[in-house]
Amino acid sequence: YCTDVARIVDAPVLHVNGDDPEAVVFAVRLATAYRQEFQADIFVDMVCYRRHGHNEADEPKFTQPDLYNLIAAMPNPRDVYARRLIERGDVNAEEAAQLDREFRDLLQARLDMVKQQPLPYTYQKLENDWRALRRSTPEDFDSSPETGIPAALVEEIGQALISLPDGFTPLKQIDNLLKERRKMFFETKVLNWAAGEALAYGSLLREGHIVRVSGQDCQRGTFSHRHAVLHDAQTNHAHTSLNHIKPGHQAELQIYNSLLSEYAVLGFEFGYAMANPTALVVWEAQFGDFANGAQTIVDQFIAASESKWQRMNGVTLLLPHGYEGQGPEHSNARPERFLQLAAEYNMVVANCTTPANFFHLLRRQVAWEFRKPCVVMSPKSVLRHPLCVSPVEEFTGGTFREVLPDTWADAKKVKRVLLCSGKIYFDLLEEQRKNERHDVAIVRLEQLHPFPGQQLAAALKGYKSPKLVWVQEEPENMGAWTYLLRFRDLLPVLTDPIARKPSASPATGYNKLHLKEQAELVARAFQTNTPETGNIKETAKVAAKAD
Repeated sequence: YCTDVARIVDAPVLHVNGDDPEAVVFAVRLATAYRQEFQADIFVDMVCYRRHGHNEADEPKFTQPDLYNLIAAMPNPRDVYARRLIERGDVNAEEAAQLDREFRDLLQARLDMVKQQPLPYTYQKLENDWRALRRSTPEDFDSSPETGIPAALVEEIGQALISLPDGFTPLKQIDNLLKERRKMFFETKVLNWAAGEALAYGSLLREGHIVRVSGQDCQRGTFSHRHAVLHDAQTNHAHTSLNHIKPGHQAELQIYNSLLSEYAVLGFEFGYAMANPTALVVWEAQFGDFANGAQTIVDQFIAASESKWQRMNGVTLLLPHGYEGQGPEHSNARPERFLQLAAEYNMVVANCTTPANFFHLLRRQVAWEFRKPCVVMSPKSVLRHPLCVSPVEEFTGGTFREVLPDTWADAKKVKRVLLCSGKIYFDLLEEQRKNERHDVAIVRLEQLHPFPGQQLAAALKGYKSPKLVWVQEEPENMGAWTYLLRFRDLLPVLTDPIARKPSASPATGYNKLHLKEQAELVARAFQTNTPETGNIKETAKVAAKAD
């Protein structure tokens, strides 16, 4: 049966004959009553058939002649029901025909009335939510809105994140986690990635926005970093910390560990975001590599719904991405595919390197006066990198920063500027600091699309005429390089990237080979005698036009 999927959640199934209208009505009423009473799923399988082919001009007998010979001989369901009513004595033949005529006349009369006397349209709640928003303009991406929060709210959320219900027994690891959270929020005032993410969610909840997160391991996080839902070690009772910031004065965090079908789950979350534009809706892949299981949703809906149907959507995708020697199925979220689809300001593609910037990115999704899908190449090992932290001051003020300039190199001495995005930054940063390379600056593209031309120009403005080189850890035929080639006329310096050699497979599964490749990338990036050329001032001027 087509309802076999109901077995996943043990939902009841009602099979009903489509030629029996009374049975269909009974089944639907029963199913509705069941859903309302038990708040659970139920399926109605109306057993019927398609009288015509794929469309009115299609001939289904080409492939199923026997079946469609039988269907052609089947009476119309209305005639079947009318005959049954006559046999029961409910109506006679003349009354049945009269009912049919009266109903058709009523339909025609209402159609004529609407044409002659147009009625004012009453917008429903869903439509009014969308009417409060507007379509974006290119100028909207020249800067980001203010998304900082009050310091008092930071502490309020921090307190919720370290508190447990009376009698709750945490696992030892969770006890250590709570101590770490307390230290970050109330002692060092420096937050890691997970704390920054929780702060974004908590602040939106306190502002009245539902936050919905789904994914295969999203409650704890694939890499055990989030722990949004805690479980009592003795009773298994679940406690969602962010739903206890200020009960009665906040929205709800709805976070669900989903089934393994990326296609089904992302499709559902896209639909939820369509139904509730005031919510932050997040889908997290277990690894970014698995997003290809939802490629249909990405291609047909996320990338093109605004262009095709003028329907905005603010769904956010978190796709763990980064080369750490884990092999070809656990390294690459395929940013090049999203960037290939990126055009006409249709979606945001980002690869953040600081908790504060990720915080502002998430809040911007709701702060904008319009909606855009957002695809984030999220971190894995960087989640616990000692340099991937942000002081509280960066959360209580500021905005999302599309480009992060180098704050360590000496601009007067710089001979080479490394342009990069995401995890590779930390490998480059380690080399820069270890060898005190004040002559090499590192500039990060935190947002790849829409391309931040003006912001990049501002970051490059202080340098004289060093070489500008794009560095990525993905193979040359993957990552952002092919996307940046679109701006070759505007960014003439981008000629030969520093990347892994072109490859059919995303990554090696041998850790020693991975480490060797990574070390070679970093070494090449800091070689100041390589033949790449490019005038930084010229690039700064033309980058501002890249939007």
